[in-house]
Amino acid sequence: MSGYVTVRRFPTLTVQTPRLDVRPLTVADAEPVAQIFADKQTQRWLPFPQEGGQIEGRSWCTEMAAERRDSGMGDHYGIVRREDNRLVGCLWTRRTDWAARATEISYAVASDARGFGLAPEAVDALTLALVLEHGFQRVEVRVAPGNVASRRVMEKAGFTYEGLLRNAGFVHSGRVDLEVWSMVAADLR
Repeated sequence: MSGYVTVRRFPTLTVQTPRLDVRPLTVADAEPVAQIFADKQTQRWLPFPQEGGQIEGRSWCTEMAAERRDSGMGDHYGIVRREDNRLVGCLWTRRTDWAARATEISYAVASDARGFGLAPEAVDALTLALVLEHGFQRVEVRVAPGNVASRRVMEKAGFTYEGLLRNAGFVHSGRVDLEVWSMVAADLR
């Protein structure tokens, strides 16, 4: 044994649906990404401590995305509405376990794009690409129990509720329980 650990780079993905393109973020996406993350409703449920301050759009789209991708832990994606080529949301993967072929997806959608089924469509498209094209066996989403809209996204995207992780996460207001929702490769057969 050589003592070296091989780090897998997270796969570069671009996925299309009839209404959306899900693609890696670029520096040109910095302003709409910053606006999405600055929205009060989004801020309420972000899984980042409030003391960390606002998410800087340029860094999220460039350095942070590259670092996550190059480390193999995940990536940052934009949800682009095809009818007007507007970035209407973000997806990001994290906590990737290459031995288990599992990863976690999180997302945020612009306030004026909510309620049109874009989030479940984007989550579903990214999940299908990860499972069917890149061999992932499990994709999960963790949702704070009070985030009813996110729970509906999971239901519409076809994820299965697995249970509650007590005191397992945090949102801007503090520690929270987290519901675990998943889709596994066997669900697609």
